[in-house]
Amino acid sequence: MGCFSRIIASPMVGLALAFTALQPAGAAEGGSVFSDPSKIAAIGGSITEIVYALGEEKHLVARDSTSRYPKAALDLPDVGYMRALSPEGVLSVNPTGILALQGSGPKEAVDVLKKTSIPFIEVPEHYSREGILEKVRIVGKALGADAKAEVLARELDARLTAAEKQTASIKERKRVLFVLSVQGGKILAAGSETAADGMVRLAGGVNAVEGFSGYKQMSDEAIITARPDVILMMSNAGPPVSDDELFGNPSVASTPAGAARKLIRIDGGYLLGFGPRTADAIHDLAVSLYGGQVTD
Repeated sequence: MGCFSRIIASPMVGLALAFTALQPAGAAEGGSVFSDPSKIAAIGGSITEIVYALGEEKHLVARDSTSRYPKAALDLPDVGYMRALSPEGVLSVNPTGILALQGSGPKEAVDVLKKTSIPFIEVPEHYSREGILEKVRIVGKALGADAKAEVLARELDARLTAAEKQTASIKERKRVLFVLSVQGGKILAAGSETAADGMVRLAGGVNAVEGFSGYKQMSDEAIITARPDVILMMSNAGPPVSDDELFGNPSVASTPAGAARKLIRIDGGYLLGFGPRTADAIHDLAVSLYGGQVTD
């Protein structure tokens, strides 16, 4: 069992990150370069992380509550959770620009922010290697750091490609059930088009869930039919679920993962961020799934 807590997140940060996966992919809003990047409000953990990875953190005047890495970001004013923003909270830091991950909301608040005179650039979210590189290039362009962004994108491309190849020779793929939460004995699991699904695939696993996108509550029969070899959950996310509570669920207990009590917990921001650290997260998840079969 693997457990990697690379950041110290508030209890709901990992849960919040997972729910951003419910948002459809979109395009950048309006202009693509800030005319005045001196005071930027960064909304979305991966956006803030990319700004720091580019060495452009001097531009930041605020962050949202999912932006908890690197540690230095915690010194910035917090304008709230990216899915529950208030225009007043964001505007209170007097930003010259707003750089927001697609999926920020609620829609009404974002609409208000877009109608102000403050430039608003929305960064698309795709749960893939290409999606990470696109985010890096868009953030870099927005801050006038195109050259730095290209260098970082090429570095990350090489690392992500190498991380994916680490499981290329593995024949027997693990079936992974990503459990977002357990409420009233019911399992909320990740389907397709989610950050969890993307990470499982990148790490050489197979999403045990088929037939729906987003996060949905599964019936006992559906869990048994999914036949997961492994349960994957986030640490530091939402109400804690003990191993005994999870494996005490009759439907989970009836699966190969339940019989073997195979559970992997990884920090939510690290696992689902799709940013500069994702290559490391892929490696860690792959090692947790396959151990010595992973080739470095």
